[in-house]
Amino acid sequence: MGKNLIQQRRGRGSFTYLVPRSGKRYNPLYTDKKKGVVKDILHDRGRDAPIIEIEYDDRSVNYMVAPKGIKVGDAVENVGVPLSSVQEGSQIFGLETYPNSGPKLCMSPGSFATVVSKTPNACLVKMPSRKEKTFSLSCRVSLGVPAGDGRNDQPFTKAGVKHHFMRARGKLYPRTSPVKMNAIDHPFGGSTSVGTPMTISRHAPPGAKVGSVAARRTGRKNK
Repeated sequence: MGKNLIQQRRGRGSFTYLVPRSGKRYNPLYTDKKKGVVKDILHDRGRDAPIIEIEYDDRSVNYMVAPKGIKVGDAVENVGVPLSSVQEGSQIFGLETYPNSGPKLCMSPGSFATVVSKTPNACLVKMPSRKEKTFSLSCRVSLGVPAGDGRNDQPFTKAGVKHHFMRARGKLYPRTSPVKMNAIDHPFGGSTSVGTPMTISRHAPPGAKVGSVAARRTGRKNK
């Protein structure tokens, strides 16, 4: 009898595939308060971009993804401004998908969107994927670019560092190629090549749903 596949083991929720809960997680939110001071720059476990701790005049504290170039002691005024007040061509991040939904888009280091044009009812924004999307003028954003860009350019010099990096994101490391596994561990195992068609039905059971699931076509595309 063969062993369970990786996707079957992950579905059981064993400790191997759970994200460790040690370390504080910060939830960036937009508030109606406009002016504040950066009190600290923090690290959020499972997030690449650093977090800034903003303190307002009434001693309340809020957290937000740090824009590039900010430092402790700087005054913050452009956190949570509506798209209606942003000029065309500005670089923005932390977009709301709909008004008062909280920052959702362009939160990773170095990713930003660009305001293309505005109409009386909507705003056209070019996303990092170079696709253009329409947002409500009431959606709030932050001006600038998220900090931390380029940290992935530094190589992992030790396997343990890569292990903890992947572990904090709930991902298995190292990953083994299916054809390098034994025949009892994976349908593609036991050989130096797959040996069987990789296409599989969308309605296949989880144990057999490996390879190209519900592929429309396979092979090299004809020019």
